[in-house]
Amino acid sequence: MSKVIIKECKDYNLDNLIEKINQGIGRLGGWDLFVKPGDKVLLKVNLIGPKSSDSGAVTHCEFVRALTRILKQRGCEVWIGDSSGGALAGVAPTVQSFRASGIEKVANEEGALIKNFDKEGVVEVLPNGKFKDKMYLAKPIYDADLVINLPKFKTHMMGVYTGAIKNVFGCIPGLRKAKYHKIAVTPRSFGEILADIHECGRFHLHIMDGIQAMQGEGPTAGSVYQANKILISKDPLALDVVAIKMLGLDIKQVPILAASKQRKIGEGDLEKIEIEGDYQSIPRLKRFGLPVFHWGRLRNFAMLIPFIEFMRSKPKVNLKKCKKCNVCVESCPVEAIDKDTKKINYKECIECLCCHELCMYKAIDLKRFIVVDLVFKSCRTIYRLVTTKLLNSINILS
Repeated sequence: MSKVIIKECKDYNLDNLIEKINQGIGRLGGWDLFVKPGDKVLLKVNLIGPKSSDSGAVTHCEFVRALTRILKQRGCEVWIGDSSGGALAGVAPTVQSFRASGIEKVANEEGALIKNFDKEGVVEVLPNGKFKDKMYLAKPIYDADLVINLPKFKTHMMGVYTGAIKNVFGCIPGLRKAKYHKIAVTPRSFGEILADIHECGRFHLHIMDGIQAMQGEGPTAGSVYQANKILISKDPLALDVVAIKMLGLDIKQVPILAASKQRKIGEGDLEKIEIEGDYQSIPRLKRFGLPVFHWGRLRNFAMLIPFIEFMRSKPKVNLKKCKKCNVCVESCPVEAIDKDTKKINYKECIECLCCHELCMYKAIDLKRFIVVDLVFKSCRTIYRLVTTKLLNSINILS
């Protein structure tokens, strides 16, 4: 049976973080089960782009500091690594992300080594999944004695939720990520790519920064939600299943996790997951804002599938917010965005929403077709009229 530890933690105070994380690891058997002096330990952080730690979009730098200090005190050599999404001037903005997040500063102060996956070399692997094509993963995940995955608790406009399973996508260096967005355009098919990485990679422990989570239009354009949670497990899927249950969702509503369940990357059955730590049952995060529209809601409505194209939101560049950094242009896997005008060719657009995900200025709006808005407004008006008539009838009868 898989085990997920849930710890209550209300801030990023260093002493508090160290205490909570050590208590959680103790529930899994203690640090001696995972590391010994002299081990090289890679902390695989979430650095989606050049965002500050207080944005809720990246693993908080003080969370990373706490892990670094714990491991250094145990005689380990600590590496901190990732490859950011998107592109700036033709290259991934990983250098800027380490700096903007404060993680570069933490590494310098704590004596850790930064491992920019874009520059560290790759290992060629051949997945056994759906796509069966060569994959190139960052070399440090194979060079380290232990890899600790440090995901951020966030929503995702395409995948509903992003956590431990999704965080390993950063192990694909640089602009190679665009290839996978192009061939796996739905959350379910993209989940196959993530399952490939987990099968081919080496990830031993997963510790989620859920103290300041992101709600709404994640993974970068949402707002901060004070969730006050740290989740710890050896099983990435079990951790995610518990996390989404906190949001009132189950695994069937998050199709990006379907392949990992089917291919037994971890435990996907909530009844087979043991909860320990500060909770004996899974707490609910009240008034947590999910993405405005998520595919999970369609899971029991097969008749609506023909209307998916009709219902989808389309990305549009908000020129008033746009800073002309061209991250959206250079990150588009099908080159559908005009560099000068920022107009999107919707005939080419595959609606992967990479532009929305990677824009650091929240300048990509998600727009529904006018006819859809009219339908929604009409339904709302009819609902109000029917409700008013029912209330009037009740008043007359009473």
